[in-house]
Amino acid sequence: MTIPTILAEKLTVALKGVLGDSLPEGFQATVSPSQDLRFGDYQSNAAMVLAKQCKTNPRALAQQLVDTVGKDEMCSLEIAGPGFINFRISPDFYASTLLSILDDDRLGVNLTEQSKTIVIDFSAPNVAKPMHVGHIRSTIIGDALSRIARFVGHNVITDNHIGDWGTQFGMILWGWKNILDQEALAANPIDELLRVYKDVNIMCKEQEGLLDTCKVELVKLQAGDPENLAIWKQCVDVSKSGLSKIYEQLDIKFDFWLGESFYNDALAPLVDDMIAKGLAQESDGAICVFSDHSVPPQEDPFLVQENGEWRNNPCIIRKADGGFLYATTDLATLDYRIKEWQADSIWYVVGAPQALHFRQIFSAQRRRGSDGDFRHIAFGSILGEDRRPFKTRSGDTVSLQDVLDEAIERAAKVVAEKNPEMPEAEQSEVARIVGIGAVKFAELSQNRMTDYVFSWDKMLALQGDTAPYLQNSYVRVRSIFRKLDGQDIDWTQALELNEDAEINIVRLLARYSEVVPMVLDDCRPNVLASYLFDLAKAFHSFYEACPVLKSEGKVRHSRLAICEATARVLKHGMGLLGIQLPDKM
Repeated sequence: MTIPTILAEKLTVALKGVLGDSLPEGFQATVSPSQDLRFGDYQSNAAMVLAKQCKTNPRALAQQLVDTVGKDEMCSLEIAGPGFINFRISPDFYASTLLSILDDDRLGVNLTEQSKTIVIDFSAPNVAKPMHVGHIRSTIIGDALSRIARFVGHNVITDNHIGDWGTQFGMILWGWKNILDQEALAANPIDELLRVYKDVNIMCKEQEGLLDTCKVELVKLQAGDPENLAIWKQCVDVSKSGLSKIYEQLDIKFDFWLGESFYNDALAPLVDDMIAKGLAQESDGAICVFSDHSVPPQEDPFLVQENGEWRNNPCIIRKADGGFLYATTDLATLDYRIKEWQADSIWYVVGAPQALHFRQIFSAQRRRGSDGDFRHIAFGSILGEDRRPFKTRSGDTVSLQDVLDEAIERAAKVVAEKNPEMPEAEQSEVARIVGIGAVKFAELSQNRMTDYVFSWDKMLALQGDTAPYLQNSYVRVRSIFRKLDGQDIDWTQALELNEDAEINIVRLLARYSEVVPMVLDDCRPNVLASYLFDLAKAFHSFYEACPVLKSEGKVRHSRLAICEATARVLKHGMGLLGIQLPDKM
């Protein structure tokens, strides 16, 4: 049980004692961390909220509550301002909390009482195209949320909904048969398939009739032509092989890779069913979902305002030529995930520009009778240092593989400069951990809705809000224990905390159990990243103010306990973000 939960229960009991039947039914006091430690560790505005409802003086009610709770071994209470109740946690209670953290593999984080089956859809690159820098956000945010949701006790299913079916395959099929370089395909399949697609695209503009020929190849594929199906399957297989190498480098795994093609047979029946039920109708030959006017116009995804008036903004699920769209596939995907996986909640980690698409899809699905929790976990863009979309000097989209390779290469130079005596193989491994970690933390330390500037210098800096800073903090902690030459330490012995720097860092360690579940409130991994950065800063302050190995007796043991708990929380928290920590740097 977290400290705020314990304090809230104390306060709720006191409220029942003071107000009796006047206490609103079901009211539960809330307690939150103080923004200013001068006023204690935690605070509650319960007295102010209830005083207004009960028409009494808030400070007088707060005083009654303080008198009722009294002082115990856990905390003391004070009144501030118009009726805030501040809690100061005792050093002895923090010491006992530190012991409980060291005795708990979960570091104080409780399993959720409301476990759900959550499907998380993220990354989702297109077949026959390399992943680019734009895939960083979906891939890394989605992985972190999956790890955290699993850890707090949810049944998480991750699905890489790859784009493996669509109009681009007409060009790829023709190109495969006519201009494919088999040696290049064997050496780097995704690059060769991309070259084929680009070259055929150019040829279609230059050669009359070629585009129609490509469309014929696509129609043959969709009709089940054995030759084209075999080529398509090979394209998908070699693409997945190339993508898997990047995911392995990022230490990211998926439970399923169910691409668009998986749902192909479900699309026509889905549209027919929606027509039959009056949920979709024909418009200029296309089948569309229109507004049902069940919500105000400003909340309706099927209406758009133009010249001061609202007009229809339908969702097309079948084109006039009989072709299906992303919307159709996404509805079929929702059906499958709800029916086959019994999903309680489905999260899509996709860029903010797709917000309208998902509002329409979720609204249409609810009209079809699904009442699940559907979420679009949106994010902003990655910018270059000129604050424009991050691209190469030639204007091309930056390859994700190039980003990872350069991160490792730059990290290798830093590692070699700092530790020239380190064996080459160890340098390479540390460079990999630092480089990949830097890319991930640069992403996860941002509010997901903001655009951010991709800066190599900031990303790999040993100071500031960066992965190398946190990794270096962990290395510093482990170096303390290396000096003990493997000496066994009994982490059950009583501890004492006397110095402000000791109490400050244990206060933060105790809040790990509060922070981790909080990440999922609005799917914000940056909450955990910010906490870990604060913990690393607090450790450096503690390390400077409180000698560890030079101290003696109970003080030395208590400080070693702080170091051990800090190392465990840093490693575990960074692990939830998908970031590894080296033992040496």
